[in-house]
Amino acid sequence: MDAFTRMLKETIEAADRAITAEDFDELMKFYAEDACLVVKPGLTVTGKESIRRAFVAIAEHFNNSIVVTQGEMQVIRGGDVALVIMETRLQATDKAGVKTEILRRATYVFRQFSEKWLCAVDNSYGTTLLDSAVNAKGFSTRKVCASRVALAH
Repeated sequence: MDAFTRMLKETIEAADRAITAEDFDELMKFYAEDACLVVKPGLTVTGKESIRRAFVAIAEHFNNSIVVTQGEMQVIRGGDVALVIMETRLQATDKAGVKTEILRRATYVFRQFSEKWLCAVDNSYGTTLLDSAVNAKGFSTRKVCASRVALAH
């Protein structure tokens, strides 16, 4: 792992620790002022104050028990912007004591501000947003693909 990738991984891991500790003031240090967070498919918020409020609601939704960790990652850098594709693991325990683990393939966009890299786009849902958009319209991916094949002939 190169030094740049290691630095971003350590940054993301520090943000994850802040989420787990519900230290939202510390968490906001990792975001650009105009950052965007995908709260859930179809709902995004922009700006640090809105992102902070969203994380408070997310913590409550997960019974204040969420633990976030990261797995494999790939970084694609272009100038002062970096795309991070990463496995994100969410663990939580509901009020009945039932534990849940969610694995996502997240996409994050980081932007350089002076010497610091800050998150500009936080999308823990990654490309599954495309699946949600199709499914929200009442179509399955299979039907959409079949229609494209039929049109091609």
